[in-house]
Amino acid sequence: MSNKVLAPPKAHAPVLPPALKLPADPATLAHRQLRDGLFWQRLQAYAEVPESDFLDHRWQAKNSITNVPRLLAALQGLVDASFVHDAEEGFRHAPMPVRVSPYLLSLIDWSRPYEDPLRIQFIPLASRRLPDHPKVDLDPLHERQDMPVPGLSHRYPDKVLFLPLDTCPVYCRFCTRSYAVGLDTEEVTKLQFGVDVERWRLAFEYVASRPEVEDILISGGDVSQLRDEQVTYIGEAFLAIPHVRRIRWATKMLAVMPQKLLSDTAWVDALTRIADRGRQLHKEVVVHTHFNHPDEITAITQAATNKLFDRGITVRNQTVLIRGVNDTPAVMGVLVKRLSFVNVHPYYIYVHDMVKGVEDLRTTVESGARLEKQIRGLTAGYNTPATVVDTPGGGKRDVHSWEYYDRETGISVYSSPVVHPGQLFCYFDPIHLLPPSGQARWADPSQHDRMIAQALEEARSRR
Repeated sequence: MSNKVLAPPKAHAPVLPPALKLPADPATLAHRQLRDGLFWQRLQAYAEVPESDFLDHRWQAKNSITNVPRLLAALQGLVDASFVHDAEEGFRHAPMPVRVSPYLLSLIDWSRPYEDPLRIQFIPLASRRLPDHPKVDLDPLHERQDMPVPGLSHRYPDKVLFLPLDTCPVYCRFCTRSYAVGLDTEEVTKLQFGVDVERWRLAFEYVASRPEVEDILISGGDVSQLRDEQVTYIGEAFLAIPHVRRIRWATKMLAVMPQKLLSDTAWVDALTRIADRGRQLHKEVVVHTHFNHPDEITAITQAATNKLFDRGITVRNQTVLIRGVNDTPAVMGVLVKRLSFVNVHPYYIYVHDMVKGVEDLRTTVESGARLEKQIRGLTAGYNTPATVVDTPGGGKRDVHSWEYYDRETGISVYSSPVVHPGQLFCYFDPIHLLPPSGQARWADPSQHDRMIAQALEEARSRR
């Protein structure tokens, strides 16, 4: 037997099977890199604002900018005079009034105001304005046609949309309900859905009389503008109806004023009590919110979503596909991952509704379909949003499910077998994104009805 001492084996780098991936470089995980610190103090207007004030929803609401002169004054020193004039003229023709929170204003990169994705969403510029498509509508989803009582829309068999109020913490340029939300503008006289308990009772009575209604979407406006006792009143009224199984509270507050969840204890407690009561009744009570870009999600956002998570409240997100904001796989991919990181489920991506006054923001059905393919597989399926077209009058349809789509004219045709059996509904791509031949046809009004008739006939022939 040999007494030779064996040398220890040499260290070698582990050989990984070809199918295994190396760990990601942490620097590439951009969705985890949340803006933190006193970032608002970069703006001269908020340079002396302490954290205690900035994180208070009352300070945010009190200092929100609600008229054009005040907004332009806040931008002095940040942008040049030509931008100020551009914005002033932009608001003059906008369907939505001005309302911007200090938090939102501080997230905009004012070194590049024309390109910043948050500025694009909230501050219109006359230089970017494009003519409306001939088929856009102030009520692009035709919600008013499905209102049995004021402020309650019943389109889908088992779901109603309840609008208890018509105000928001900020006003988005692209608001689907620009026919009702906010104050009148030079362009639009609003249909009023203000807080009115008698009107609410009509809605409760209607839902109670319809045993097929199981799902309530409470929107507006924005439910964060309701007082805590109003949240309790509305929530208890719907939970008391035996056949109601699901309640969704819709708010953009998480994206534009998350301080509400951090400092309005009474409001959060009211929402929590309704969610807890729903759980006792085996009914689902959740929050639906609205983020469109990764820059809207900060460490403050995460603190707010953590508070809801701690209380067992599910949060889902609905994103609008906006040109120049989130219409690339890179940006949408970071948004989806960042939402998931802060415990918000990405739920829908809407191809931009056909809203008046924001043609520069709309994209094509083809771009929505392409984007959906490019982001699928990025993360778990339950955190992968469905991309949909909310057809005027026909409701939400999967973006890929058209019966016919003419890329030249930009007309896509969808059916809605459950909502309106046998009917067809059209969506229209922005004219300026069509090929020259399609733009020429839309330039001739005598061609409009002919193009639509041809598209509908093609759709019927393929069914």
